[in-house]
Amino acid sequence: MDKQAVREAVWDAFDEGDQARFPFPPHDRIPNFAGADEAAARLAETEAWDSAATLKANPDAPQLPVRRAALRAGKTVYVAQPRLRDPDPFLRLDPAEIPPDEIDDATTVSGISEYGTPTAPEAVAHVDLIVAGSVGVTTDGARIGKGEGYSDLEWAVLRELDAVDSEAQRASGSEGRSPSGNRAPPGDSRTQSGDADTTVATTVHELSVLDGPESAVGAAADLPDSDDDLPEPDAHDVPLDLVVTPARTIRTDTPYARPDGVDWDALDAEKLSEIPVLAERAPEEK
Repeated sequence: MDKQAVREAVWDAFDEGDQARFPFPPHDRIPNFAGADEAAARLAETEAWDSAATLKANPDAPQLPVRRAALRAGKTVYVAQPRLRDPDPFLRLDPAEIPPDEIDDATTVSGISEYGTPTAPEAVAHVDLIVAGSVGVTTDGARIGKGEGYSDLEWAVLRELDAVDSEAQRASGSEGRSPSGNRAPPGDSRTQSGDADTTVATTVHELSVLDGPESAVGAAADLPDSDDDLPEPDAHDVPLDLVVTPARTIRTDTPYARPDGVDWDALDAEKLSEIPVLAERAPEEK
């Protein structure tokens, strides 16, 4: 089972059930889901949330409650501009500059553009917590997005500037964690640190937890030698430290290493030309 097959299974499960929420259809996007508010509230109960002064969040509908909660808690929120198309590709939402009664407007997709301050990567403050949108995830921290790769590119750009940390969080516990099926166990030639400052989290419905009891891919995730095995993360994929659903908080103790910057060899000239922040920083041989 490849990543696109996983995406289609998740999107179809949302489409066929009653868990999808506006915008419709759930296909070809980060699917909004029933319980997104509850998942955001559960995330706000974590130590990672409490200790974060600065967040980077995706602009999609299911993470709207996260963006609102962050600003209401006095946290600075960065959101990337669509497809990183601007030379200053991050929009900064500063709670000191947004009246409390305008936070709801400021955190919508259109409001982010209106209230956000365009910011160059070099001017982004150290990011304490990243909240990514996800189509599918596993309990050991693998993440599948909608397939365009911009979330991972945002990480890579910020990592080049040390605005995010290279080593994955290690939590002392694993609340709510379920077995990870065909995943490699923690500890073999992987990154481990108790001192990392950037936590990477997502909020999702249980349908998106691919090795969970309500998985949209069903029993296929548990077949160890089948063509239906879940795909392994690629080198550029950013693993998750926290997976938060409306019902549980999963501390992944992820075994997967974080990308340590931009994989320039994976970017062709066309891609570079479309993204100014990459074109300006590409090695000369590119």
